[in-house]
Amino acid sequence: MTKISTQFALGEELRKIVEARLTQTLRGIEMTLNQILETGEITAKELQENLKSLEESFTFLFQKWNLEILYTLFLKKHLGFGELKKILGVNSRTLSDKLKLLKKHRYVERRVDSGPPLRVKYSLTTKGKNTVLLAMPLLYYSSAEA
Repeated sequence: MTKISTQFALGEELRKIVEARLTQTLRGIEMTLNQILETGEITAKELQENLKSLEESFTFLFQKWNLEILYTLFLKKHLGFGELKKILGVNSRTLSDKLKLLKKHRYVERRVDSGPPLRVKYSLTTKGKNTVLLAMPLLYYSSAEA
């Protein structure tokens, strides 16, 4: 059963590279946000309202199995229902429901190969891939030692 570890194990050299790249990315985001606020393109209040709208997305993504499904599809690319079920160790009904919701929210795409036999493959959309990539710093920092 594949579970997302609470420890993000990296060798020391790789950890330094990851931290340097994350630091650079975070500085870029901070500079961009400050520039947007300084130019008045968006006010702090409008930004706060926009951030509240993220709550629904975060609530959905952090429901049991959703991130694990996304990360599994990121690592394995195109998987059938049975393969996903076996890797994750989740029951069929739960997996089916989660995949339908992930597809509805455009994180996952479902491709049917008419066969024979009929095969259904799941893969990440661009939105799904980007969500996984954006969640990586959160996973990294949540497992980093204080």
